Amino acid sequence: MRTFAASGTMDAVTTPNPRRPILPGNKLFESLPGAADPATVTEAAHRTAELLVRGVRKSEDTEVHARVVKLADEYGLDELAELWSDSPADSLPGALWRLYVLRSWVHSNADEVSREFATGREYAEVHAAVAGVAEPPGPAEVRAMVDAVLRGVATGDFATTLDRAAAFARIVATGRAHLADDGHERVLSASKLVETADQLQTAARAERAGHLW
Repeated sequence: MRTFAASGTMDAVTTPNPRRPILPGNKLFESLPGAADPATVTEAAHRTAELLVRGVRKSEDTEVHARVVKLADEYGLDELAELWSDSPADSLPGALWRLYVLRSWVHSNADEVSREFATGREYAEVHAAVAGVAEPPGPAEVRAMVDAVLRGVATGDFATTLDRAAAFARIVATGRAHLADDGHERVLSASKLVETADQLQTAARAERAGHLW
C-alpha cells in the first residue's frame, strides 16, 4: 500500500507500488479464478469501482455490491482501495484511488490540512471558480464526501464530487505554497497536490462525457 510521508506531506499518487496489492479476491469474487493474474486484478478493480459509483444495474450485481460495501464497512477501506492502486488516473478505479488517497491524507493530517486550507482560501478563489465549485468543501466535508462514495452510499453526482475534491486539493496546495518555510520540499509537495487536482478534474470531465470507466 502506498504510504504518506512522515512529515505529513501528501505522497505522489503516481509513486510506483513497492509490491503487488494483496487482493480481497476470495472475499469478493469467489467466481473469479487466479486473483494474482493482472487481468483479474484489472477486472476486479473496474467492477468494484463501477458498483460503488454507478450502483447495481443488473440483478446479479446485487450480491457482489453487498459484499463490496460489507468489506469497506467491516475491514476498512484500505483493503478495498488496494485493488485500485495501480489503475490509470483517467479510469474510474484510478479516480477512486486518488479520492481515497486524498481522504486518507486529510484524515491523518487534519490540523495541518485545516491550516493550509484556511490559508489557501485567501488566495485561491480563482481555483474554486475554475473547478465549478461555488463553495469548496473543507477537510471534514472532504472526508465525509469521499467516505460516502467509497462505501457505495453516495447520492450526488460523481463528476461534482470529483470537481469538489479537485478544488479542495488546489486550495490546500495554494495554502501550502504560501506557508512554505523550508524551501523546495514543501513547494514540490504542493505541486504534487496540484497534479492530483488536475487528474481529478480530468476525470470529472470524462465522467460528464460518459467516458470514465
